[in-house]
Amino acid sequence: MADIETLDSKVVYENKWLRVREDKIRRSSGNEGIYGVVEKPDFAIILPIEGDTVYMVEQYRYTIKERQLELPQGAWENNPGADPVELAKGELKEETGLTAESMEYVGFQYLAYGFCNQGYHIYVAKGLTQGTQKLDAEEEDLRVVSLSLNTLKEKIKTGEIKDASTCNALGLAMLKGFI
Repeated sequence: MADIETLDSKVVYENKWLRVREDKIRRSSGNEGIYGVVEKPDFAIILPIEGDTVYMVEQYRYTIKERQLELPQGAWENNPGADPVELAKGELKEETGLTAESMEYVGFQYLAYGFCNQGYHIYVAKGLTQGTQKLDAEEEDLRVVSLSLNTLKEKIKTGEIKDASTCNALGLAMLKGFI
């Protein structure tokens, strides 16, 4: 028997970006309860670096009512099963206008598996060429910001950068020797 058995499941909300389910469950102890699950497609996050320069994006994040600096990242809602490297290349081009000679795969992580099934693929992009951005309507205020790798590390240490996937992507890339 599984640690938690699903007895019933119903979708309580859905839009083009996410679905929210409420599952009736039974734990291995026999106790029943409910579990809320947010379903979102996996995304790619890209660390574009040329020499000592990292290219990031800054945009207004409505949920926290602040502009935030983060690595380029995103999912394709109309193609949730897209090849992760193609997704990474596409998001990099869309958000920054950059294309990369190489996309090095760092690894896969989950965003917040306590309530959400979404994960993300981490890439380091090198050999960058500048082109034109192709922003979605939701990204109209997005700006590209370049900074040194040391400045990025300092902004993470001081708490100025709060995006967990950005912090994790940089940390994992460093631990694995990609940068």
